[in-house]
Amino acid sequence: MKRRNFLQTAALSGVIPLCTGGSSNPTLPTGQTPALSASEQEAIAIALGKKGTYNEAQAVYTVPLPRNDLKVSIKGEPVPIPFGFSGWVAFKKTLDGKQTVMMSDTVLLQAEVNPLIDATHAAGLEISAIHNHFFYEEPRIFYMHLHGMGDTTTLARSYAQAIRETRLFPANQPAPGTPTVTGKELFDLAALDELVKYKGVVNGPTYRYTVGREDRQITAMGTDMTAAIGLNSWASFAGKQDAAHIAGDIAMLEGEVNAVVKVLRAHQLEVVALHHHMLGDQPRTVFLHYYGRGPALNLAKGFRAALDQLGKNGGMKH
Repeated sequence: MKRRNFLQTAALSGVIPLCTGGSSNPTLPTGQTPALSASEQEAIAIALGKKGTYNEAQAVYTVPLPRNDLKVSIKGEPVPIPFGFSGWVAFKKTLDGKQTVMMSDTVLLQAEVNPLIDATHAAGLEISAIHNHFFYEEPRIFYMHLHGMGDTTTLARSYAQAIRETRLFPANQPAPGTPTVTGKELFDLAALDELVKYKGVVNGPTYRYTVGREDRQITAMGTDMTAAIGLNSWASFAGKQDAAHIAGDIAMLEGEVNAVVKVLRAHQLEVVALHHHMLGDQPRTVFLHYYGRGPALNLAKGFRAALDQLGKNGGMKH
């Protein structure tokens, strides 16, 4: 699509292309992000045909988009979809409350990437990143980040238009299977929580930690980027306590990258990707994906050691 036609389509749809390649950092209003109204939350749910959850503290409405149609293995061993193959879309107001921002991380097979790029641009939205999260997985999986800004209802409808013909659209997904055993039975949650210094969440047969960057305000598109809209470090555990998989992501400022890489390698965790997720974020945020196998507590020590490299005075404290 020619740039002029893309801009015309976006203007008619009420969704604004961001073109955020510059490094300017305009003055942003301070204070709490305005809430999404109940009617706006309902409009998102109607557009996607699926109800999400609203994080009131962070003013973020999120709809999960798991790929329940996939069967994934890593190094020949099956792993559950909640381990790292669940996408999402999230909506949040800008700090001035004048617009809504949408961000999404989508889980795609290789053949699905470029058709979704075309559909995303046709809907007046933008792509901010395409990358891997794993090595050794079968089938090969890629992750594509989408974003947009505009009126909440129009933005939700545009996103639904972009994914409607894909397996990402909730109506095109099979229901998740019921696990015979959950992360609560598979892992010593109390021991893991004590080591990581955060409390995780059981999701089917997995156990997951999500940690925001409360030490810094990071903004993109005029929005306060918080854990619920994708600015977070996370660790997901699958398998069982004495023979676990770990996969996750560390959200770093540029000066923290190599310290995190070194400490992960010192704990025998594999670094599998280093990339951005957003455009126009200030300060610049870099994301590192890692993977490991072994006793769950050993793996958790590596995650905690990475967190200790982040934030003021050399560490993120709970």
